[in-house]
Amino acid sequence: MFKNHPKGLLAAALSNMGERFGYYIMNAVLTLFLCSKFGLTDTSAGLIYSFFYCGIYVLSLVGGIIADRKSDYKGTIQKGLIIMALGYILLSIPIFATPNNKIWLLPFTCIALFLIAFGNGLFKGNLQAIVGQLYDDFEAEAAKEGPEKLKWAQGQRDSGFQIFYVFINIGGLIAPFVAPIIRQWWLGLHNVSYNAQLPRLCHNFIANGNVSNNLLAEAANAGAVLDPSNTEAIGQFCSNYLDYFNTGVHFSFIASVIAMLISLTIFLCTKKLFPTPGKKTAAVSSDYTEEEKLAMAKEIKQRMYALFAVLGVVIFFWFSFHQNGQSLSFFARDFVNTSKIATEIWQAVNPFFVIVLTPFIMWFFGWLGKKGKQISTPKKIAYGMGIAALAYIFLSLFSFKMGYPSAQDFLAQDTAAQASMKAGPWVLIVLYFFLTVAELFISPLGLSFVSKVAPKSMQGLCQGLWLGATAVGNLFLFLGPKMYNVMPLGWCWGVFACLCLLSMGVMFGMVKWLERVTNS
Repeated sequence: MFKNHPKGLLAAALSNMGERFGYYIMNAVLTLFLCSKFGLTDTSAGLIYSFFYCGIYVLSLVGGIIADRKSDYKGTIQKGLIIMALGYILLSIPIFATPNNKIWLLPFTCIALFLIAFGNGLFKGNLQAIVGQLYDDFEAEAAKEGPEKLKWAQGQRDSGFQIFYVFINIGGLIAPFVAPIIRQWWLGLHNVSYNAQLPRLCHNFIANGNVSNNLLAEAANAGAVLDPSNTEAIGQFCSNYLDYFNTGVHFSFIASVIAMLISLTIFLCTKKLFPTPGKKTAAVSSDYTEEEKLAMAKEIKQRMYALFAVLGVVIFFWFSFHQNGQSLSFFARDFVNTSKIATEIWQAVNPFFVIVLTPFIMWFFGWLGKKGKQISTPKKIAYGMGIAALAYIFLSLFSFKMGYPSAQDFLAQDTAAQASMKAGPWVLIVLYFFLTVAELFISPLGLSFVSKVAPKSMQGLCQGLWLGATAVGNLFLFLGPKMYNVMPLGWCWGVFACLCLLSMGVMFGMVKWLERVTNS
C-alpha cells in the first residue's frame, strides 16, 4: 500500500489514526452526552455541538497561520496533541450535574471542549500540510528522472491522501464502541441496563415531578420496576440512573487521553521523516526578478480564487454530512430500533465503509487512468455532492413512506406507538453507505486539491482554509436538530438533498476553470 509513496506517509497516518481514535470516542457521544448529563434539548445540545465543531475548523486556520509564520509545523502539531489531552482529562472527571452546580459545570465542560478544539486546530491542518509537503518533495525527486516519472508521481497524490484518510477511519471505526461498552459495564455494576430514552424521561421527571407511563415502561426495560405511587423512589432512581449513565461516558474519555499520548509518541519518534519546507523557501526567495514575482503573484491569485470557489461549495457538504453527530444521531436514537445496539455505535458504520470501499474506489480511479479516462479532482468532488444528495433522497422517501412526523410529535406518542413505527437498522446502513461514498469523493480528494493549488509558503494556511470552510458548514449544524424536531422528517431530509444537488450543479459549472488552474 505504501510502496509507491513517500516514506513519511505511514508515520503521518499512524499519528493521525491515534488522535482520531481519541477524538471520535468523544464525538460519537457528544450531543447525546450533553442531553443526558445536563437535560438539554436536542436543539440546545446541537447548538453547543455546532460551535464546538465550528471552533475545531476555525482554529485550524489559526493553527495554519501560526505554523506558516514560525515555519514550525512539527512543533505546532506537538503542542496541539498536548492541549487536546488536557481537554480530555477535564472531560473525564465524573461530576454529577445538579440544579445547583449546572451554573459552573456546563461552562466547565465547554472550556474542556474549547481546549480540544484549540488543540485540534493546531494539529489537524498542519499534519495535512505535512502530507502535502511530502508529496511536493516526492514529485521534485521524480522530476529529476524526467517528465514521465513526474507525471506518475503527481498521480500518486490523490491515492496517498486516500490512504491517509483510511487510517483516520480505522480510529473512527473502533472509537464509537468504547463509550457504550464502558457505560454498559458501569450500568451493569449497578444492576441496570442501557436505554436510550431514559435520560430524557428522567430529566423530565426531575424537572416537573410527573410520572409518565413512558418513564415506567422504559425503566422496566432497563431492569427497574417502579411503583407509580412512590414518587420519592422514582426520583431516586432517576438521579441514580443519570449518574451511572453519564459516569460511564466520563470514564471513556480516559481512553481519549491515552490515544493522544500514543499519537504524540508516534509523532515524536518519526518526525525526522517529515520535511521543513519553510526554511528552503526563505533561502531562495531573494533570487526572483520583478517579472517573476509579478507572474508568481498572478498565479497565486488564480490559485486562491480556485480554492475559495471549491470551499464555497463544500460548505454545504459538511453541513449535510456532519449531521451524523446531530440530527442523524437523534434519528438513530428515536426512530430506529436500537434496543440491541447502542445509538452511538451506528456511527461506526461510516468509518467501516471508508475502510472497505477505499481500495475499490482507488482501483476504479486507477483503472480509469490506465484507460486514459482519468477524472479530475474537481469533477470527483462534483460527483461526490450528487452522491450525498442520493443519501438524503433515500432517507426522505423512506420517511415519507413511513409517515414520520417531526421528532417532537413522535416522542409525544406512547412507547408502544413509537415502537410500531421504528425502522430497522438497515436504513442507517444504506444511508451511511451513500454518505461514505460521497465522503470518499470529496474529503480526501479535497485535501489533495488544496495541496495542489496551495502556494508553497501558504500550505498551512490553505489547509486551514479548507478546514475553515468546514467550520462554516458546522456553524449551521444546529439547524438540523431544529428542523428534525419541528418538520415532518421527509421534508427535513429533503432540505439536505436539495442543498447537495444545488452544490453539485455549481461545482460542475466551474469544473473546466478549476481543471485549468489545477494543471497550471
